Amino acid sequence: MSGWLTFAGVFALFFATHSIPVRPPVKKRLVRHLGAKGFTTAYSALSLCILALLIWAAGQAPFVLLWAEAAWHRPAILVGMLAACLILAASIGQPNPFSFGGRDNDAFDPTDCGIIGYMRHPLLSVLALWALLHVLANGDLAHVLLFGTLGLFAYVGPRIIDARNRRDMGAEAWEALVGETRRQRRIRVPSPAMMLRLGAGVILYLVLVFLHPVVIGVPVLS
Repeated sequence: MSGWLTFAGVFALFFATHSIPVRPPVKKRLVRHLGAKGFTTAYSALSLCILALLIWAAGQAPFVLLWAEAAWHRPAILVGMLAACLILAASIGQPNPFSFGGRDNDAFDPTDCGIIGYMRHPLLSVLALWALLHVLANGDLAHVLLFGTLGLFAYVGPRIIDARNRRDMGAEAWEALVGETRRQRRIRVPSPAMMLRLGAGVILYLVLVFLHPVVIGVPVLS
């Protein structure tokens, strides 16, 4: 029982740290004291620490098996995680007025928006894909609750952000910007800068594969 209580307590802490700091009045106060970059750095570090604590807490909960790993799970997870790393590398730090994680959003060009034309919230798409793949890989109750909730969080988040941006930007301006990015969807030869980003995504993927058994204790290639 204590394992479930620990798990529930850390989950409550997770939602508190991911809802309170981004409320407009609270966020404005924090940004005023920390600066925009300081807030982003502190919030990212806090999120990673709480996520690590949450994964640890799931491991402390009683083991209740819901399904066993199937032969196709591992290949699907490896391919899916490579896609997640490439999306992350292509989008992180790029101007993106639609979602969080953007940088220099005033410089956003809807006629040359890259991956933003296909997904307005690429970081949340990465989180959703990561969570779904880990639900597949971990068929016990605690980890299904963990990764399933994170996946739901990533699914609902874009709708909340879109509603807020639509209100703040004005419905007409928001829809015009969305429409312009959608019209730019086309297959293009990646620029040298994007090739570097994708290469970094591949390196990140290899690092994760190498470190997974060291940090998490579970090999991904066996």
